[in-house]
Amino acid sequence: MARDNIFAGLEIGTTKICVVVAEARHDGTLKVLGVGNAPSRGVRKGEIVDFETAKRCVHDAIVDAEERSDVEISEIYLGVTGGHIRSFNNRGVVLLEEGREEIDEQDLEDVRTNAREVSLPMEDCVLHTIIQHYYVDGQDGVLNPLGLLGRKLEADFHIVYGIRTRIQNAIRCVKELELETADVVINSFATAQAVLDKHHKQLGALVIDIGGGTTDYVVYVEGAVKQSGVIAVGGDHITNDMSIGLKIPTARAEKLKLDEGDVTLGVAFPGETIMLRDETGFAGREIEREMLNQIINVRIREIFDIVSRQIQSDLNFLGAGVFVTGGSSQLRGIDHLASEIFGTSARMTPPLPLAGVTSAFEHPQFSTALGLVKYAHLVHLDRPAGKSFFGRTIKRLSGMFRS
Repeated sequence: MARDNIFAGLEIGTTKICVVVAEARHDGTLKVLGVGNAPSRGVRKGEIVDFETAKRCVHDAIVDAEERSDVEISEIYLGVTGGHIRSFNNRGVVLLEEGREEIDEQDLEDVRTNAREVSLPMEDCVLHTIIQHYYVDGQDGVLNPLGLLGRKLEADFHIVYGIRTRIQNAIRCVKELELETADVVINSFATAQAVLDKHHKQLGALVIDIGGGTTDYVVYVEGAVKQSGVIAVGGDHITNDMSIGLKIPTARAEKLKLDEGDVTLGVAFPGETIMLRDETGFAGREIEREMLNQIINVRIREIFDIVSRQIQSDLNFLGAGVFVTGGSSQLRGIDHLASEIFGTSARMTPPLPLAGVTSAFEHPQFSTALGLVKYAHLVHLDRPAGKSFFGRTIKRLSGMFRS
């Protein structure tokens, strides 16, 4: 099978390492061949803090994916996250020289470069420059200015940047396993490819991906990325709160969260309890259900409140609503709380289905890794035209792939 037809997406998460392998078929569709998993160690809040330990975990997930897909992986589309990831919107402007009126490829590149000419801290690098809107001589609604006549080209971009060395740690982890990094993609963008269709993006949508150590979000308005960000709070913080507040071991708190967790207050009967059975090293105890729900509610509400404040200016443009995904999105009642806080419809969202291994799109914890292969497929489909999925806006970071 030709290597160009196989894509692998790697998510280095705080609680799990996930690899999805997919095949581009002749009819233009994508088929999932296999999903590999491994527990994550050496990663904190989405960032590598113990390189050798994290590398072994990535290796285990890669091997698992290769065995399940019967494919030897040589190239990875790498998802990255972390509280250091930042973004902003900026406009680029290009004036065509005297005597020339037709907009060409170089003008598109120049307007993109112009938009990125902002002062960033020395340790930062630009990850993505994503087109939002083009304008030619003040005319808006221009989808593709190439070949149009005009004297002034303007373009709005969403620009994402982060600390270079922290991103390089993930790239180096892949490289030391003798794999190539085809592209680096922010987790929130990848996740959006897995859970949103074009109609959702056009109507306006917010994707919130609650992972173990971070929560990634991205807002689409009129089909374009309007805002994105990362909050260094996730499902592990809920587990830790439960462990401290209920005075139970972390492992028992995690199991209790998954089995009984609910973000809704006032639904438990007065005095209703959950019995935790005796186990080796744990004497067992009764837990008040309403207290459990209160602990979970406070932390999830905090996450949603932070996102709501960050995207306040776009709350009225979420026609398709809020899409909550990631491992912690499976908590009961989370859609109702999201709807209350954001003032629009909300739903817990697994990835959109594809052909092949059904486990990849049945569980929301696979949204990011599946989104990475969908992103890779879209880039591959656009490649003959010399474009990436975001319209030649991806910063390839080629220098970052070198040691």
